[in-house]
Parts: sequence; structure tokens; C-alpha cells
Amino acid sequence: MSEERYLTFALGKGRLASKTLELFEQIGITCEEMKDKNSRKLIFVNEELKLRFFLAKGPDVPTYVEYGAADIGVVGRDTILEENRNVYEVLDLGFGKCRMCVCGPASAKELLLHHERIRVASKYPNIAKDYFYNKKHQTVDIIKLNGSVELGPLVELSDVIVDIVETGSTLRENGLEVLEDVCPLSARMIVNPVSMQMETERIKKLVNQIRSKLEEQF
Repeated sequence: MSEERYLTFALGKGRLASKTLELFEQIGITCEEMKDKNSRKLIFVNEELKLRFFLAKGPDVPTYVEYGAADIGVVGRDTILEENRNVYEVLDLGFGKCRMCVCGPASAKELLLHHERIRVASKYPNIAKDYFYNKKHQTVDIIKLNGSVELGPLVELSDVIVDIVETGSTLRENGLEVLEDVCPLSARMIVNPVSMQMETERIKKLVNQIRSKLEEQF
């Protein structure tokens, strides 16, 4: 019976979805409908393999997976940590590598060293709070920003920021630097806990196929 049911994937829009679909193609999972750039469809289907795909904004992917609207999701680890949804993280896909860091002017190093009460600006308030309160045991005031968090220290809104760093060029151009590493990030595959029980074989087979392909590449 379970073979008749569609397995549904929620993919984070943009580069993440493109890289995921490339990886899926390497293990024989294709969805021709998704290659049509002009399509306005929201859900794409591979009838032969009984698979459905849809694209979602990154922060929404864990929500779709937690509530069972998608069996499987692919999203950055930053989103998984920030959203803190009830999902299983089953696989590090190895692409989209970057890191979450505490950044600021060099002068802010002392504030971090002496555990002073400081202001921290971030798009990721939950990650920032977890890092400072639970790992550093430092009391801070966290300010949620949605735009260019680098502005925080420049206009004296905050002492430091917690943000994703890829190359660090934006930081350098604005006189900021990485002060502390919070955690490494990359694209991850997540699974709904109920789907994992109901579709154990199908999901395990898929995960093992992808893991094997990744091991070949790295």
C-alpha cells in the first residue's frame, strides 16, 4: 500500500533547490516539470516514481515537514537551528557550506572576553540566544533585524552581530571581522517523524542512495 502513496519533498528556493535537484538526478530521480522556467505550477510530480516536489521559502521548509505537508525537506542548517521544529535531520548534503559567526569591530573582542552585557543584532535571534546563554553563559540583549545586520555595529545599534559568513568580504569592506565561530553550516535533509515510521524503507533507501553518491564525490 505504501508504494502507492506519494513521497513529498519541500525544497528551499534558489541555489539550494537547484543543487538538490542536480544531486537527485545523479541517483535517477528526475522531475521534468520543474525544469520549465516559465511554469507557474506550485507542485511538481513524478508519476512514475510517485514523488511530489514543491519549492518554499527556506524558513518555511521545516514547518511543512513538521506538520507532515512534506515528508522530506532540504534546507540550510541555519534554518533548522533557528526554527527548532520537530523534525529528524538525517543527512548533511555537503553543499552550501558556510558558518555562523559572531562578528564586529576588533574592539568588541574585549567585550566578548570579559562576558560583559552587550547588544547583539541578528536575523537569527534563537541561534544567537542559544550561543550566548547556553554555550558562553553570557547575558546579552538580542535585537532581531531582517536586513543588512552589518549595519548594527556601524550605527551603534549593537556591539556585535551573529550572522552567516561565506567569504567575509562584506565584513572586511565595513571594518568588521569574525570574532568567534558559532557553528558550521551546510544544506541538510530533514524528515517528518511520522513519515519516517510509515515510509521507513523508501526513505532509508533514498537516504542511502544519496549518501553513497556524496561519498563518491567527496
